[in-house]
Amino acid sequence: MIEVWLYGKHRRLVPNSARDANSIVYVPVQDGDTILSVLERIGIPLEETSNIFLNGELSAPSRSVAEGDRLGVFPDDMALLYKWYFSRLE
Repeated sequence: MIEVWLYGKHRRLVPNSARDANSIVYVPVQDGDTILSVLERIGIPLEETSNIFLNGELSAPSRSVAEGDRLGVFPDDMALLYKWYFSRLE
């Protein structure tokens, strides 16, 4: 499993998500999974994202994921200036 932490409007994908609680979806890992394939599986179109972090690193959607990883997914309406401060890992 990987943890997918959802922020902003993506929180709607977590059943019974409270405003004061973490919004986490647990996703089984499949062979060859990438960030993009995980997002597609949980129903988040790439164009509705801004910044994606894999284990705390700003990451490209093509980056591979593995058992035990943690994704942080920010929606397009919460775009931040991370690209000026962090290198995006491919």
